[in-house]
Amino acid sequence: MSKDSSNASDRPHGPQSTPTPESSPDRSASGPGLRSSADLRRCGPAPATGFKDQQLKHARVRAAAAEKEGAIRELFGRQNLCYPPRRIFLRVFKKERTLELWAGQKDGSYARLKEYAICASSGSLGPKRREGDGQVPEGFYVISAFNPRSNFHLSLRVNYPNESDSILGAQGRLGGDIYIHGDCVTIGCVPLTDEGIKELYVIAVEARSAGQQEIPVHIFPARMDAAGMRALERDYAGNQTLWDFWLNLKEGFDIFEKHRKLPGVRVNANGRYIFTESSDGR
Repeated sequence: MSKDSSNASDRPHGPQSTPTPESSPDRSASGPGLRSSADLRRCGPAPATGFKDQQLKHARVRAAAAEKEGAIRELFGRQNLCYPPRRIFLRVFKKERTLELWAGQKDGSYARLKEYAICASSGSLGPKRREGDGQVPEGFYVISAFNPRSNFHLSLRVNYPNESDSILGAQGRLGGDIYIHGDCVTIGCVPLTDEGIKELYVIAVEARSAGQQEIPVHIFPARMDAAGMRALERDYAGNQTLWDFWLNLKEGFDIFEKHRKLPGVRVNANGRYIFTESSDGR
């Protein structure tokens, strides 16, 4: 949920559920986990587990890991992908109400693992530009914190507002506290079922513990293929500012679709995303 105060249910996670920063150092060399010796042979040396150890101190994370271990292993095993993952990527399509989970491969490209249904929505297509607008952001983000004691079961914080949002949005009134979370309620966030967030959260913890400092999250108004763009153009004809913004997002969408590798992303002084094709997919 967003912290925007326009609705009583649109509240922060509160002091009793402080997110765990993604930048927490990994110091421990051992601890509980979901790995087997076979997994470690496939994936290389065991990653440091300090971050995961911290997360597993929380009852909901322990329960989610125990419950979802078998399904997660099967999910990665079906595509012969390394587990625990060294890199994952999340992609959200608002119109289709879908969150995609992708995992990195040895050549730097990504393979799609699973789609999760987004089970509630708020606002309309288009970016979030101010506090209280009920909008789900659109653009290129990363996971900035893990919350194992969320009011909405478990949650992953998205780093809205990013640099582009800060330039293009309402100065000083941008809002914040945008999460991917459970509980199927939202104003401005990306809610999954509790079952979905348990699985996704555990996978994200493993990737973070394996050394992925930033988990990318790309949020689009719709799937930006030819059919999707035609529908957006038809439904939002006359809104040139919005159309120009979406054409900018499509540049990043197209690079990933072409190579299955993440584009490099930066923001210019006008708030426009500038993309480069990445050789290693990171």
